Amino acid sequence: MTPSRTTRLPVRRPRDAKGPDRGLFDLWSFVYDAPLVQWLVYRPGHDAVLRALRACGARRILDVGCGTGLLAARVRREIGGEFVVGCDFSRGMLSHAARRRDAALMVQATALRLPFRDASFDAIVSTEAFHWFPDQGAALREFRRVVAPKGRILVSLVNPPAEWLASAASAVSRAVGEPCHWPTRARMRAQVRGAGFRVVGQRFVFRLPLALAFPTFLTEAEAAPELPPRAEAAEGEPRFQGGFLQ
Repeated sequence: MTPSRTTRLPVRRPRDAKGPDRGLFDLWSFVYDAPLVQWLVYRPGHDAVLRALRACGARRILDVGCGTGLLAARVRREIGGEFVVGCDFSRGMLSHAARRRDAALMVQATALRLPFRDASFDAIVSTEAFHWFPDQGAALREFRRVVAPKGRILVSLVNPPAEWLASAASAVSRAVGEPCHWPTRARMRAQVRGAGFRVVGQRFVFRLPLALAFPTFLTEAEAAPELPPRAEAAEGEPRFQGGFLQ
């Protein structure tokens, strides 16, 4: 059957993965599209990702942590990919995304368990979301599983200039009950390589107001020839097959 514009799937986390409360993002969805929020937080990363997508020629594109679907809609409008999908675990975000006239297909799922078959996409993008993933290594392995051979991942987020700063930011986030982790550029490279990618580059993304203390970088990587050992999918986990639910 053909999936509806917004498809809701069971959102499961590993039992030991303690991530942020989904309700935080449901609330944030009401201000996500505000022009000032977009200009300060999201638009610079979106612009950088679009430039990279044009250069690599990807046609099947997945946006993980897509929020209200702004970037996915821009991809459809400005690049015109064959198959553009947005994925987020927040119903609030996806509810706002579904109201767009030019909305891409939206799927509710977690980055740790992407409901797609192997090698489904030419490129996977993620902007200002990766630091919220409770198991970044597991998320990257899922990226590697669903991206095609020689496919690209484009991940834009804050990469603190020092490990102590990254650790301090993580400690503060845990203290307030919404754990996140911004890896340094070196740690990001190591994680990406460990998941089976070759790092192509890391580009600075200028973003106010903390561009120097907490700089943003776009990490671009290509799927390496050999696929790492695959984690078993949960029993009964629904899977997309070429854009259709099994």
